[in-house]
Parts: sequence; structure tokens; C-alpha cells
Amino acid sequence: MLKRLLTTLLLGIVAFTPVAAVAWWVSLEPDYVAGHRAAVKAQEKLDRGTFRSGLPVYVRIFKLESILELWMQRDGEWQLFHSFPICRWSGRLGPKLKEGDWQSPEGFYSVGKSSLNPNSSYHLSFNLGVPNAYDRSHGRTGSFLMVHGNCVSIGCYAMTDPGIDIIYGLTKAALDGGQRRVPVHIFPFWMSEENMASHAQSKWIGFWRELKVGFDIFENDRKVPKVSVSPQRYVIRAPG
Repeated sequence: MLKRLLTTLLLGIVAFTPVAAVAWWVSLEPDYVAGHRAAVKAQEKLDRGTFRSGLPVYVRIFKLESILELWMQRDGEWQLFHSFPICRWSGRLGPKLKEGDWQSPEGFYSVGKSSLNPNSSYHLSFNLGVPNAYDRSHGRTGSFLMVHGNCVSIGCYAMTDPGIDIIYGLTKAALDGGQRRVPVHIFPFWMSEENMASHAQSKWIGFWRELKVGFDIFENDRKVPKVSVSPQRYVIRAPG
């Protein structure tokens, strides 16, 4: 316990954003400390000039692994900027079905300038746009599903305040720099063949096979897939 406390205090000194933005007992939680540490490392990459604010951004979220990946495009190629631990998400594996089910969504979403909220109750946030066209075609509902700061969730993805400072800041800079929308693709888990096989009995396996098409395009070609909706199905293709 003493080691954890000292680690938290040290991070509070060196991180570019203080943990004082949340209740002190939240800032002591291991998941919050991990998010804070990830933000420090991400800021170091920006300080070194390895990546710069304003480059195009692509976000992937993996629920089971509790990871948010932020990719940036340099010299025409997508490169992983940083993997951030998700402090909290809620519900279980599977899509969000209705307002109030406390389920964190899965699917293909995107963020525009109007999605950004610099005055969020959870420090900073951006709206994922739930329900999207696919969700609506299945009669699914929901609203105000965010990626935000702090470490609490009733359907959102909470990234800690230091974590969302980086994620929000780079997303906003990309939009300000001319990127029309930032894609945010949310998967139940890392979509390897092994993981798909281990979840083959889930009632959501058909839905997850649709998501896997988009996952595979990026994994194989490092190109963000183009996504549209045909009646009740995602239509996914490689760009170009």
C-alpha cells in the first residue's frame, strides 16, 4: 500500500496533468495510476517529437483487454502512437442494446468537431455517436456514450483525466488540422482466430464476425476500413 501511494504521488509530480482533477481516493486506484503512467509516457513521445499534434488520428478500443489504441498517420502510414489502459467500462461483451442498460458499445463509430465536449463533468469527453445507422437499423437506442476522463462508467469508456487529456487533445488537433472525422472502432476483444473460436458459442458471434472484417483489413494492410450500412449489416471494404 505504501509503495502504491508513493508511486501515485510521484506521478502526480511528473505528469503534465495533476490527479487533483478527481477525488483523491480515485487517484489512488491501481487502474487510475496505470492510466496516469500511460499518459506520462505518451507525453514523452510528443515531447521528443516522435509524433506531433495535428496528425490524422484513428482510435481502436478492445473491451476484454481494456485497451484503447491511438494511431497516427505519418508520411502516409498509420503508426501506433500509444496504447492506453481503459480505467473503466461497463456491462459485458456484446453491443449496447437500449438506453439505460449500462452497456458500453461495440461497433464502428466516428467523432467530429461537434462531438467534442471541453466542459464535460468527467474532465474532457467526446461523444461516440451512439446509436449509429447500424444500431438504429436494429432498433437499438442510447445517448451520450462517451470516451471521457475520471474512472467511472455507466456505459462510457473512462480513460482517467491525464489519459483523456492526451487522447482528446490529439483528436481535437487532428480535427482542427483538417481531418473530417476521427474513426473510433470498438471491438469486444482482440479478434484473432483463436479468440473468435473461444467465443464461438456467444449469441453475438455473427455480429462479431462483421466487426472482424474491419479488424482484419487494418491488421493486414494498415488501412482504415471504409464502413457503411446496408439493411442491418455493416458493409466494410478497404479504401482505395
